[in-house]
Amino acid sequence: MKLSNFKFNLPVELIAERPPSNRDESRLMVVHKRTGEIEHKIFKDILNYFDDGDVMVVNNTKVFPARLYGTKEKTGARIEVFLLRELNRDARLWDVLVDPARKIRIGNKLYFGEDENLVAEVIDNTTSRGRTLRFLFDGTYDEFKKTIESLGETPLPKLIRRPVDQDDKERYQTVFAKREGAVAAPTAGMHFSRELVKRLELKGVDFTEVTLHAGLGNFRSVDVEDLSKHKMDSEEFIVEEKTAEAVNKAKERCRKVCAVGTTTMRAMESSVSISGQLKPYEGWTNKFIYPPYEFSVANAMVSNFHLPQSTLMMMVAAFTGFDLLMKVYKTAIKEKYRFFTYGDAMLILD
Repeated sequence: MKLSNFKFNLPVELIAERPPSNRDESRLMVVHKRTGEIEHKIFKDILNYFDDGDVMVVNNTKVFPARLYGTKEKTGARIEVFLLRELNRDARLWDVLVDPARKIRIGNKLYFGEDENLVAEVIDNTTSRGRTLRFLFDGTYDEFKKTIESLGETPLPKLIRRPVDQDDKERYQTVFAKREGAVAAPTAGMHFSRELVKRLELKGVDFTEVTLHAGLGNFRSVDVEDLSKHKMDSEEFIVEEKTAEAVNKAKERCRKVCAVGTTTMRAMESSVSISGQLKPYEGWTNKFIYPPYEFSVANAMVSNFHLPQSTLMMMVAAFTGFDLLMKVYKTAIKEKYRFFTYGDAMLILD
């Protein structure tokens, strides 16, 4: 498989700028892998495809307001700081991206907020764009986090060109969000409303959770034609004992195990025994899944429609089969499905 295999023409107007009014009323394309049949539904119709004993595995990561805007000392230049990862809680050290990067040097101070009550000092240049910042803050850790929370902005992807608004704070999270640490939302999970989850549970569908803190690697472009040479960014993930038990029990009983999203799928495929059992695990993964690939855990998947040549599209192609996915995407464009973060969904079944 080559990068160029995943090129297709996506009309810009099909990139969704906003979520639908109700989470569970986006469109849903149902794809049957064995027959190649395609159905056109509304997301809440997913209820009709699952029964008692089936398992939905969701990602419970929570997006934090990772985008800050500050000013550089002396010059007053406006600098965007994107918080990637907390390196040291006590020392207030963070791994960040800065834009424009060329203006920021070690030793520079950045000021945040109208009162400039939050100050950060650049202490390391880790890459051409990345930096390590030390926040200079006298209060407690909780006070520091509250300050970041109040100054930070919901980190919508740059492809969504409109300003961030108040609705994004809630809608760029899933109803499952509880463990803070992601800078990109697990978008497939955003189609589930609390009411839909309740209705699925009443049918006997079991919801169980993994955590994978999605990073900016989700949006990083693939720069090599030979996919075997692409390196994924590492992301922290957790699979708990109760999740492994629920999934393995469903597999033994030949029930559906549905991975809600590519992040959930990556977490599960990164923690599998030789016999194909899901194992509890806490650590990091840089697993890159692209065709051909033999999946060990899930036999169903919910996914959004992804951008051309993205690693997310490649993983879905590995699950559906390359030829079927290209047919699906062609159909999606013809039928004007919405793509990307706030776009429509597909359910892929065996």
